[in-house]
Amino acid sequence: MELASPCCSNFPSIISINKTKFSLFSSYHRLSLPPSSSSSFLSSKRCNSAFKRRAIPSFIQKKTSRSVVCCSQLKVEDDIDNAEACELVNGAELEIGDCNNTIRASLFQAVKNNNGSGILLLTDIFGFEDSYTRDFAYRVACNGYNVLVPDLFRGDPWSKDQSQAQLEQWLAKQDPSRMATDIATSTKWMVDEFMAADSSRKLGIIGFCYGGGRVLDVLARDQDSVFVTGVSFYGTQMNLSTASNVKVPVLFVTGDNDPLCQVHILNELGNVIGNNSKVIVFEGRGHGFVHRPETPEEDADAEEAFMIMRNWLQNQLLE
Repeated sequence: MELASPCCSNFPSIISINKTKFSLFSSYHRLSLPPSSSSSFLSSKRCNSAFKRRAIPSFIQKKTSRSVVCCSQLKVEDDIDNAEACELVNGAELEIGDCNNTIRASLFQAVKNNNGSGILLLTDIFGFEDSYTRDFAYRVACNGYNVLVPDLFRGDPWSKDQSQAQLEQWLAKQDPSRMATDIATSTKWMVDEFMAADSSRKLGIIGFCYGGGRVLDVLARDQDSVFVTGVSFYGTQMNLSTASNVKVPVLFVTGDNDPLCQVHILNELGNVIGNNSKVIVFEGRGHGFVHRPETPEEDADAEEAFMIMRNWLQNQLLE
């Protein structure tokens, strides 16, 4: 890990991760969550702060000396270090908003040692029901957080079986003003749910790819300073002028081989934002490697990136 010298006083720390300098971390296996449609409703819709809550099974993540496994019926082996074991997480499907306009979302909450802080997670183009995104949300929640993942695309996420030629047409259907309203609705729900009873609690925001770009949009509009920090994983379509309105530190994570999120753009964004923002660059990595690793080497870097994010959130939200 090498720390580059800043070129000006408010320039963000730029950290280059050279994978040859790290020992490999244990990889982890991803298991698809059961379809939310098979779950039953637990409570009825309420106006003003309306939501429907559908139960999905509690999941346990345990880190062993061999691997990290996410499974609904995980056998606890004797050699598991309890100090490293993840928290039990409760999951629920929600409908939030007012009586006339609701959006779907998934909520992941640490049951044990819940620190009370909320995380809004903005997805990539594959949507909030994607198994990779849900696995990541569960893992964040395992560290004591309450993670809300809204349906940014209103039931119309990008599908892997669609052709690349259709992508621009699909993106054009995603109304930015509608999405901004839905994110504002999700934010208000989190404020009411987690901050109303305790104003000392804090909120953070995380995004991947398309959602990583929207992190800056949300923070720039956040004039009430609801969010105290943001984490953007290889964000796309980020605007330098938007960054000038961001008042809180942002952690940027990308690979140096990602044409959709180039390092020099992140450097410029971090320079504009300041506030001890950081840019983390993983050598040889392309787009999506943190939440969609495809090789053991990407697994190792994904694990390192997760730990960097975890420490960042702890420093920003809990200290």
